[in-house]
Amino acid sequence: MPRIRASLRRLIPPTPLSRRLASQSLLFATAEGTFLTGSAVFFTQVVGLRAAQVGLGLTVAGVVSFLFAYPAGRLTDRIGPKRMWAVGAFVAALLFGAWPFIGSFGGYLAMVVCFEIIENAAGAGRNAYILDVMPEAERVATQAYMYSSLNVGFTLGAIIGGVALAIDDLTLIRWMPLFTLAIGLLNAVFIARLPRAPHDIARSARRRRAAGAKPAGRGPLRNLGWILGSFFSGTMWTNQVLLNIVIPLWLVQATDAPHWLLAWLFGTNTVLCIFLPAYTSRGVETVSDGLRSVRISGFFFVAACLITMATHSTVGLVTIFLVWLGHVAVTGAELYFSAANWAFQAKLMDPARRGEYGGVAEVFSTLGGRWAPALYTFLAMSWHPAALPGAGWLVIAGISLLAVVGYHPSARMAQRFLTREGIVGQPAADKAEVAPAAT
Repeated sequence: MPRIRASLRRLIPPTPLSRRLASQSLLFATAEGTFLTGSAVFFTQVVGLRAAQVGLGLTVAGVVSFLFAYPAGRLTDRIGPKRMWAVGAFVAALLFGAWPFIGSFGGYLAMVVCFEIIENAAGAGRNAYILDVMPEAERVATQAYMYSSLNVGFTLGAIIGGVALAIDDLTLIRWMPLFTLAIGLLNAVFIARLPRAPHDIARSARRRRAAGAKPAGRGPLRNLGWILGSFFSGTMWTNQVLLNIVIPLWLVQATDAPHWLLAWLFGTNTVLCIFLPAYTSRGVETVSDGLRSVRISGFFFVAACLITMATHSTVGLVTIFLVWLGHVAVTGAELYFSAANWAFQAKLMDPARRGEYGGVAEVFSTLGGRWAPALYTFLAMSWHPAALPGAGWLVIAGISLLAVVGYHPSARMAQRFLTREGIVGQPAADKAEVAPAAT
């Protein structure tokens, strides 16, 4: 029992600030998860869109937000991360209040584009704030706890949304976004009450002194290592394409596994992502630690491809077990790369340009992975050479290995860039300002 209690205690963030950030993640994900659960019904039966129109709107929104990612990052550095996060969360919440009144494709397109831009801007502020406000030794662990809380929140949101769907009343579904609006406003207030990060304080001081806000030195667009690492990061994150698209399609079309197994797969992923991030991120503090986690993530990625490929010729319980095991392996790839990514954000960003670095990362990670749904689906489902059935899975595994190999020199190159620029970590002044906020 004492060992069980100790294990459960490790699931609770250790400091007051990390607990507040985890609580904010829970609020945000509960609100968004409620809307996302019923969004398919809302868009098709309430707004009256065709499935193709929903997909087109999301694609357009993704392209537009991609173009705005870098300017949003620079704006974060200009006005301060907490202000960017809080304002973005407030505006995003207000947008949910407009959803019940949308009744055409044009209105839907305008809303989804605005929403994607605002949420990405808020995300840029959030990521910069966490790195800025937390002591260096706590950054990776705090993001792991927040990741767990996000999964708990999305689960709660799915339950709430599922209850609304079970009632089967379109009037209720029409006004469900107002629930997300209410929780979203509470979330924005919660963010506004968080302590200011060092760069929020610095921005205020600069305004009082009427000094320029542009940091010295070269920015991330001159940091080739960061650019390449962001690209390979996007490729590593295509584990989500396997998780959410390719393996479910494979289960349905290429195996004899029962369709109810899909619910078990996603349930297992959710549970593991709630309880394991604190463990998989433990000890990941340096760039070398992060690269080790990248290698472990790559191992799980390849294992998932090989295991799933084998189910093409299995039957019955063996298929069920192997499909489930392959999905668990993808979850391992997700968790270990999450830990690596948090370490790289903490160690390979210029502290004075975190928003700008985040914007560049968003742009190049998109380039590194946006092609994956179409390519992976084709390789797994349609490309079956007679000499080697399932060869598409081997190509997918090979792509992940190339990303693992490419990440190593990219990270070291980014490290050398920061050293040449005289940026070897967070300034001592930042650390001194952070410490009181975490107590």
